[in-house]
Amino acid sequence: MIGLIGEYDCKVDAKGRFMFPSELKKQMGKEFDDGFVVTRNLHQPCLVVYPKAEWARLNKKLSRLNRLIKANDIFVRKVTGGATPVEPDGAGRILIPKSLADHASIQQDIKVVGSNNLIEIWDKNKYLDFMNSEVDIEKLANDVMGSIDFSDDES
Repeated sequence: MIGLIGEYDCKVDAKGRFMFPSELKKQMGKEFDDGFVVTRNLHQPCLVVYPKAEWARLNKKLSRLNRLIKANDIFVRKVTGGATPVEPDGAGRILIPKSLADHASIQQDIKVVGSNNLIEIWDKNKYLDFMNSEVDIEKLANDVMGSIDFSDDES
């Protein structure tokens, strides 16, 4: 699993492409050339960019869901609806599909964010608003991470 990190200011050109940040490209190594799957984030007005290997792992889990169960069917559709494979061009640019750019209100100034095993693409102002929003981070950390054992067993 990749551990992608960093926030990068990028610009989208008139054709809907952005130059993939070189630092993220370095972090990805050979996986960069394999391409990506871009889709909507389920919780925020941004896009999620999965390296193809990460998308394959997610898709394998989704394929195990029984689509005859309505909730499963809706969930799979929400996750995969609009998902679009993209590949970097010779200059290292990535095309953001128009329907997805519209969903995330992406026009020109964007934040490209390494987020562990995936990448997020945000309209720059929406990202700044989200990051500056009031959150009780102490409570959130406890709710999310409180029951995880952080002892280092790997010696």
